[in-house]
Amino acid sequence: MIQASKIIGTGLFGALILGVARNPSLRGQLFAYAILGFAFAEATGLFALMMAFLLLYVA
Repeated sequence: MIQASKIIGTGLFGALILGVARNPSLRGQLFAYAILGFAFAEATGLFALMMAFLLLYVA
């Protein structure tokens, strides 16, 4: 799941670059969406890490 979080982040950055290349006037809006996407990707990775620690130390 942590690896999936990295792949999602890479895909989001690539989509940001493509979007800005296609329509530079939407740069600010696309950047805001990309930051939100990165936050969700990081949350996915942190959630997976939290679950791993819970399984390791609680179960």
